[in-house]
Amino acid sequence: MKKYYSHIGPNLSASIVVLLVALPLCLGIALASGAPLFSGIIAGVVGGIVVGLLSGSQLSVTGPAAGLTAIVAVAILKLQVYEAFLLAVVLAGIMQVALGYLKAGVIGDYIPNAVIKGMLAAIGLILIMKQFPHLVGYDANFEGDETFAQADQNNTLSAIYTALNTITPTAVIIGLGSIILLAVWEKPFIKKNKLLQFVPGPLVVVILAIIINSTIEQLSGIAGLESKHLVSLPIAHSTTEFISFFTLPNFSFITNTQVWISALTLAIVASLETLLGIEAVDKLDPLKRVTPTNRELKAQGFGNIVSGLIGGLPLTSVIVRSSANVSAGGKTKQSTIFHGILLLLCAALIPGLLNKIPLSALAGILIFTGYKLAKITLFKEFYQKGFNQFIPFCVTIIAILFTDLLIGISIGIAVSLVFIIRSNFKTAVMIVNDNNNYLIKFKKDVSFLNKPIIKSELELVPENANLVIDVARAEFIDKDVIDEVNGFLYHAHLKNIKVSLKTNPSNASHGLFLTSQNINS
Repeated sequence: MKKYYSHIGPNLSASIVVLLVALPLCLGIALASGAPLFSGIIAGVVGGIVVGLLSGSQLSVTGPAAGLTAIVAVAILKLQVYEAFLLAVVLAGIMQVALGYLKAGVIGDYIPNAVIKGMLAAIGLILIMKQFPHLVGYDANFEGDETFAQADQNNTLSAIYTALNTITPTAVIIGLGSIILLAVWEKPFIKKNKLLQFVPGPLVVVILAIIINSTIEQLSGIAGLESKHLVSLPIAHSTTEFISFFTLPNFSFITNTQVWISALTLAIVASLETLLGIEAVDKLDPLKRVTPTNRELKAQGFGNIVSGLIGGLPLTSVIVRSSANVSAGGKTKQSTIFHGILLLLCAALIPGLLNKIPLSALAGILIFTGYKLAKITLFKEFYQKGFNQFIPFCVTIIAILFTDLLIGISIGIAVSLVFIIRSNFKTAVMIVNDNNNYLIKFKKDVSFLNKPIIKSELELVPENANLVIDVARAEFIDKDVIDEVNGFLYHAHLKNIKVSLKTNPSNASHGLFLTSQNINS
């Protein structure tokens, strides 16, 4: 019990930061999905409380995700009825729970480290570039958009250019001031102060931003920020109205084929994003804790069931919120749960106050988070590891920046596989020659992918040479490779090549190689 209470302070502080980050993202993703605005808030609350309680991850934060926006928008458009879509969310959750019991979480273990770190760096750069327009007061695109091509007909780069031509001075003052204050808040003299060390910098940023904007509004001749530059949370004027924001699914659509197609699509994409997010967060964890992936799929599944039952959007583990949690000093999943509770309380009790928060201040917070994810030191680290790591790392970043998260990750994994295969070519087979004496040694498992290099090296062995083929250490040798070696052994006498074959008698596959008796018979 003592251990449970020991981290309440830093977790509560981190939860406030996550709340401030999550709030506009929940609303923005709901808006982009064509769903009711409050559905994003519901998803954020469920992701925080329900998934937070069930998850095995200590730092991951779950909520509505940008990667599902297009899928949700298409599903709502095709189904026509929002309650039918909610049924698809419930079914997707059931499928995810099933995937957890089927131990599908193992997929996350096969993602290379260079790709995961590249994804984190890409997310950092996306935050910086995507939030820059909001920083200067250009809020045409929705909060939380991570794709290169935007819904407002711009792309990531053109939106920056457009924003520079439509600058809102008050937003710039608040945005730049927010970044400067956050940088100062990281200094040792703040962290050593007994009072200030427990106060989250982003909270100070938001409070000052509200005060500055209100003060500017009251000054003659200077315009404050318009409502489009502020958070826009739906306001309920009574308990009955607040309850009306929650919606039940319509189970009469259970026989609708499109509902099941939407559910399957949501389940697959949400599960992939969750596994990617979990791998990424584990990499950020200072304590290097490992999340049980199958348990996470079950937790996400139950979260989606609950979210769908009360009118919320589908959920995934969200890297932006999770990285903000880590950056803010979150220690355990208390911070995730606290943020869900705070999100619910704020939406119910103080929506009017939240609607005074400038988006430029929140942009400053996210840009600062992005900077931490994409530091120059990370690029230097992978450069020093060699091109086998550096190129997949860079390709992943570029691919994500110019497509979206899942496509970019897929490209990164493909490039990583190329380098893995290339590396395997070099390390699986050792070739040595000294004058007319040659050695071909299989150092480890040899697949059909190694066949070309083995074939090429055997062809280079000259007439009258002495050749040793050592396969004793190879536990697995592909049949294609064995056939290639046997073909050489059978014809070696034509070039007067003396071949000595070293095998391991205890390995059954090694008995497939030709012996001198087989050749002569």
